[in-house]
Amino acid sequence: MSLDGYVADREGNFDWAAPDEEVHQFVNDLTRPIGTYLLGRRMYETLRYWEDPPGLDSEPSIIQDFTAIWRGTDKIVYSSTLEGASTARTRIERNFDAKAVRAMKASTQQDLSVGGPHLAAEAIRAGLVDEFHLVVVPVIVGGGNRALPDGVHLQLELVDERRFAGGAVHLHYRVRD
Repeated sequence: MSLDGYVADREGNFDWAAPDEEVHQFVNDLTRPIGTYLLGRRMYETLRYWEDPPGLDSEPSIIQDFTAIWRGTDKIVYSSTLEGASTARTRIERNFDAKAVRAMKASTQQDLSVGGPHLAAEAIRAGLVDEFHLVVVPVIVGGGNRALPDGVHLQLELVDERRFAGGAVHLHYRVRD
């Protein structure tokens, strides 16, 4: 997210957040334990690139690694408009059901990850998010799609932080009970 709290600018662009190699490796390691991605439609449409990136064999190992992580993870896409999934291990749900996600959290041994700010806002408001991993990019975009929802008050505990050579910072927070 940008320093001023956006995941996309007013035009919907997020190219300013493209990770360098150091951040990309960190994200690979951060996402490795995820068993299921819960994704909004737009986030899914962005991430489905990783199902079959062009020229993968000639890409750096960091790109090949993330592709393997993506392919090895289950995906649930919440969309009322998407006709079907174009990636393996993917199912479409028409509506976000907090009760079903709560049951999924209770029954799985692997991590769940919520991707997409609109879906994340629903999960945060439903009390389903236990931890926040924010990679703050050193840019101010002045408006757009907010990373975190309005109208939510949570007490957080800083668990970890990491600074990257390119100026990005990872902040890991846990929700306090």
